[in-house]
Parts: sequence; structure tokens; C-alpha cells
Amino acid sequence: MKAKSIKGKSTEEIKTALQHSLADGFKPTLAVVFMSFKLDIEAVCDLLNDEGIQIFGATSSGEFISSEIEQESIVIMLLDMHPSCFKILFLETNDRYAFEIAKQLGEDGKNTFANAAFIITSGWSKEMDGEEVIKGIEEGFGGGATIFGGMAGDDLSFTGPKAFTHGKNSITGLVGLIIDEDKIDISGVATCGWKAIGTTKIITKSTGNIVYTIDDKPALDMVMKYLGISLDDQLFNNTVFNIDLFTYYPLQLERENAPAVMRTAMMGNTEDRSLVCAGNIPQGSKIRFSLPPDFDVIETVVEECNEVKNEQLQDADAVIMFSCISRYKSFGAMTSEEIERVNEVWKAPLIGFFTYGEYGKSKRGQNEYHNNTCCVVALKEK
Repeated sequence: MKAKSIKGKSTEEIKTALQHSLADGFKPTLAVVFMSFKLDIEAVCDLLNDEGIQIFGATSSGEFISSEIEQESIVIMLLDMHPSCFKILFLETNDRYAFEIAKQLGEDGKNTFANAAFIITSGWSKEMDGEEVIKGIEEGFGGGATIFGGMAGDDLSFTGPKAFTHGKNSITGLVGLIIDEDKIDISGVATCGWKAIGTTKIITKSTGNIVYTIDDKPALDMVMKYLGISLDDQLFNNTVFNIDLFTYYPLQLERENAPAVMRTAMMGNTEDRSLVCAGNIPQGSKIRFSLPPDFDVIETVVEECNEVKNEQLQDADAVIMFSCISRYKSFGAMTSEEIERVNEVWKAPLIGFFTYGEYGKSKRGQNEYHNNTCCVVALKEK
């Protein structure tokens, strides 16, 4: 399977790059598209569709090919995967729950291929619960599914993250790229690298992704104290506010016999002293705070990718990377190094974007919805 990557700041630049990539007779059948929601999704999709190329796409909060990070741009990986090896399905919640449409995706995958894998992207809205997406696919598939992907972004405007394919795009959409694992090897890992610090604490009151108390104390006050800042230090115009420092110190949700899963505190509420997190934290959960990231975080990610290479997939035709926007905000310039180091593992064409959440299986773990995590998936034609 051959893969080529192109990029541009407009539909016209993508048109030129596409024609150049096709000039040697390359005939892609599938395009993985990550792009700013500010650009013309429909025009890009029409351009690809006119060439007979199917589309798996998401809006982003920054895009990259190899370690070249872009803003408000379009990046595309073109693959000549045989059409009999994959199927793209677009589903939308409308008046249904995320679990229901994800279950439908799982069932469709099971009915399409005896050994199906799922690469997914979803919109980012209150209807699109990442944990329910994972549960739904596994319920529909019957358990043991291979699942990787990420939630769409929108350049941190929090107004319109969309999943899309040709003719369809929505903030409540779910796009599934269903692949026949009997024909295409798919391996990957959801890895984080953040280190825990301090004693274990208990979530004593929470509802969904809103945490009200930790160890029976207001959650916002607990986190602010840990960060060493005071509400008096901030200028707040709204009851609900965002503090960038939250992204540096994700909560680590502990589980038995599995690695911790990250949960980023996205916002604080000064009225009820709660935290609004990027994923659900059940009441009674055990959590620990995190140390700020350092180069050891990158080393952990690279080490786990190397384990996937050595134990599962030696060579790759293409690599897709779903990296949390919180990592980018935390790492800054180090982000390019992390992407470059991951790219060196397989030395294959790589594409990715900064997400609002990640789907995948961590080392020794199970399929889950993550925050502050880097989900890497490698593909190889058999």
C-alpha cells in the first residue's frame, strides 16, 4: 500500500498538491483529511470525490505531516488501499445517544468484515460522550474490537468541531473507517507519559464530567491549591472560566489492573466550585494529580511505540497520530520533537492533528476514551 501526504492553506493549494501527487500515475482510493473548521470542508471533499477518493475527516486544532505543525491549514494522507478492504460509515446522533450510533457502527463492522478494525473520529458536543462511543462499538461488535481515533477540534474556539466525509459533516457526527484486518495489519497504542504525584484522593461527588468535591472538599479549590494559585489572582468575567494551567496537570483516574487514564480539567465554576473535565469521572473514583511534563514524557511515548513495532508491526505503510491539544499547549516547542521521534519509529508517511479527546488501547489496558494522550496507529498491507 502506497501513501502520500499533501498540505495547503486553501482548497486551491490542495488542488495543486493533489494534481502533483497524481502525476506519476498514483491512484489513491482513500483520503485521511484533517483541517481547520475555518476552511471550506465541502470544497475539499468535492475535490477529492471528483477523483474517486473516499474521505475520512475531522476538523482540528492544529495539523501536522511528519513534525511540521500547521495552524488553520489542511493536511491529507492519500492511500491506495483496495476498496474491498475498507468501508466508511457516517452516523449522527440527532435524537439518539452516542452509544446507539456507536453500537450501529460496531454491528456494521462485524457484518462487513470477519475481522474488522475501526479508526474513528467524532464531533465534540454534549451529545458525543467519548466513553459511550467506545462502549457502543464494543457492544455492537461483540467485544475485542481494534479501535483508534480522536475527537475533532476547532482551533480552540469550542464552537464547531466536526467529523466529516463527502456530503456529510456534523458536530454530532461519528465517522468510522472500517478496515479488514485480514488484509491490512493495524497496530497502535494510546500513550501519555505524565507522572503521578501525591496521595490518592477520592472523587466524593460528581455527575458525568463535572466534579464537585474531592475528599469532600470543593474540587476547584483543591486543584487551585495544588497549582499554587488563588482565585483572587485571576480576573474572571464569567462564572465558568478556563485556566491554561489545568492542561499541564491532568487528573489521573486510577483503575485496578490497568494504567491510569488522564482527565483534563477544562474549566472551573466559581459559583459551585466545580471542575468541568474533558471526560467522565465517576463518583467514588480514585485520582492523583500529575507532575508537569518533561522530556521523560516523550521518552515514554517513543518507548511504547517501539514496543508496538517490535512486538506487533515491524514495518508500516502509513502512520496516523491523534494527539491531545492539551499536550500541544503543555509541550510547546517540544511537541515537534515528540512527533518527529514517533515518526522515526516506523519511518513511514505520518499525518495527525490535535484533538479534544483520544480513542484507543493503552499498554496493558483496554479500549478507552482518553485526555492528554497521544494515540498512534500504524497500518501495513499484508
